[in-house]
Amino acid sequence: MSDTILILDTATENCSAALYHNGQVFEDCAEAPREHSQRILPMVESLLSQAQISLDDAAVIAFGCGPGSFTGIRIGTAMVQGLALGAELPVLPLSNLAAMAQGAINAGATEVVAAIDARMGEVYFGHYRAEEGLAVLQGQEVVIKPDTLQPQLDAIGQATTAVGTGFETYPQLIANQHIEADTSCRLPSAAMMMPLAQHGWRTDAAISIDDVEPVYLRNEVTWKKLPGRE
Repeated sequence: MSDTILILDTATENCSAALYHNGQVFEDCAEAPREHSQRILPMVESLLSQAQISLDDAAVIAFGCGPGSFTGIRIGTAMVQGLALGAELPVLPLSNLAAMAQGAINAGATEVVAAIDARMGEVYFGHYRAEEGLAVLQGQEVVIKPDTLQPQLDAIGQATTAVGTGFETYPQLIANQHIEADTSCRLPSAAMMMPLAQHGWRTDAAISIDDVEPVYLRNEVTWKKLPGRE
């Protein structure tokens, strides 16, 4: 059985793709707000060309399903929908907060808090712990106001790595001496997601594209599937 995994992510300012094939990881990433719809497919095509394979050779398509930019999440989900349907492939939706936490864990962190600026005076937040090298969510991902989040961060009480644009926008959140920012993981990328995608594929977590629900964390937003697949 093939273990080739394609990952793409357009949920934040980063537009990125990564491909695992025959023990090699190919990747491309650009911080390019408002250019995701033009950039993501050429990125995917370039990686497939570098690996000298076609999309049909992949086992699964993983992608950043949010939280993040509403428009970016929709672009990525629609792209995955088209690719997965065309190649008849299952998909693996992956958290963008978990992706940043995984990036920090790949660099040696064990306790990670991730926050993405959600605008409107809020952040998307998740608390993760390294378990067997993977970012494992502690509690739930939430959209939350900084003043409400602050006591939760203060209560962690152990050395913690902070990642994401939420902590850039609200630096007071990590004024506590036990929390240290990792700016190398300020935005998620497809390559950061690779360990999570490989674990998901090995543990049969892949689903049909028809079952995908993007993660917005704001209830008023809904995803419209392609006509005839509602």
